[in-house]
Amino acid sequence: MNSSKNISGCMGYRGLNRRQILQAGVCGALGLSMGDLFRLQAAEADKNGMKEGPAKSVIHLYLGGGMAQQETFDPKPEAPSQYRGAFNVAKTNTGEVFSENMERTAKVADKVTIVRSCSCKIPDHNLASYHLFTGYLPTTVIDYPQMGAVVSQHFGPRKNMPPYVAVPDKVSTTGGTGYLSSKYGAFELNADPGARGEFKVQDFSLPEGVSLEQFNRRRSAREIVEQKLRKLEADPDQLNTMDEFYRRAYTLLSSPDAQAAFSLTGETDETLDLYGRGYVLKYRREPGAIGERLLLARRLVEAGVRFVTVNYGGWDSHNNIRGTFEDKGPPLDHAISGLITDLDQRGLLESTLVMVTTEFGRTPKINQDNGRDHWARVYSMLLAGGGVTRGQIYGASDATSSEPAKDEVPLEDFLCTAYHQLGIDSNSELLAFGNRPIEIVKGGNLVKGLVS
Repeated sequence: MNSSKNISGCMGYRGLNRRQILQAGVCGALGLSMGDLFRLQAAEADKNGMKEGPAKSVIHLYLGGGMAQQETFDPKPEAPSQYRGAFNVAKTNTGEVFSENMERTAKVADKVTIVRSCSCKIPDHNLASYHLFTGYLPTTVIDYPQMGAVVSQHFGPRKNMPPYVAVPDKVSTTGGTGYLSSKYGAFELNADPGARGEFKVQDFSLPEGVSLEQFNRRRSAREIVEQKLRKLEADPDQLNTMDEFYRRAYTLLSSPDAQAAFSLTGETDETLDLYGRGYVLKYRREPGAIGERLLLARRLVEAGVRFVTVNYGGWDSHNNIRGTFEDKGPPLDHAISGLITDLDQRGLLESTLVMVTTEFGRTPKINQDNGRDHWARVYSMLLAGGGVTRGQIYGASDATSSEPAKDEVPLEDFLCTAYHQLGIDSNSELLAFGNRPIEIVKGGNLVKGLVS
């Protein structure tokens, strides 16, 4: 987009998406739209007076398609072969067992909690993924906000970074900002740090043809305009307030630190190897990608982003589930274990809540196509950091992974617990359409056994 041709003053930002808003900030004396964005977000956070919980940031790894619990965190080695599947088990460093597909993650099991008794309502991809991200099933009456949008609305930006980022992009079926303002939506990279070629978030930089020198000239021009306004007795307090937020907008576009957060520049070979690199998916003939995505997520939360969603789909294994896990399992296992290890070594794990989720699990029995079908009655998810108890298996499924056998965790309770660790009461209400109070998550309860 050529913002100098399409934006007039500060009025054009209302019809733009978040990436266009970032670029629009360099025209019309620079920074009007993005300055307004930061001002409004921070004002909302100040108004709410929210206090953070033990989790200051979230890295949410979403494994879309319905990842099988039997082939990951809840194997059934004693079950008949039609239930057990093709894989053996790996002993964890806490004395439990994971599937051999999670052999590396088993070595950091003392730093994570596996919830083996999750349950949701409907084994439909679109409905269940929306439910996971918002806490509600979709209706035709009202659209509900994603957790990342709620976090953005409650706390606002930190260190001049967008509060909510989707890597590499958000999934369309998971909803958006719902009844909240669109300014709380995810900033989507639309670029994959794990893809072939150079990784660059193109919309997170100065537009083509605008040099840093021109950028600074426009900033100076803006300051001259403000000085004239002051001489005309415009409200100096308002101008001073706007100055603060325009400086943040300038910093985001011109600061090497801010730009570095959206790249993998400077990472050592040791760190890249920790997350796993060089994986190529045999069936799709493309890079495994997940290691780089999670490494970027770590860099983003370290730089100040509050909520990062990482999308790594492709787990809808109705046939040849063995092939799916032989292909995608190794890079996933490597990346999860690398992220947990890296966060712990950097002292970030206690302040960063890691959630590894999927919209539902897979059927207890292998089908005629050597796959597993949709199953919502019981499945597994992973939590780590952010004040979550370390090194435990919470809940249990029955002998064939058909039903919860102990300490069932409905999805609403799982989400309520995650919100609680962030310092947000999910039973509190937000206003929709200006005057309609709606609970953040309807009917969720804190799972006390999951938190320290």
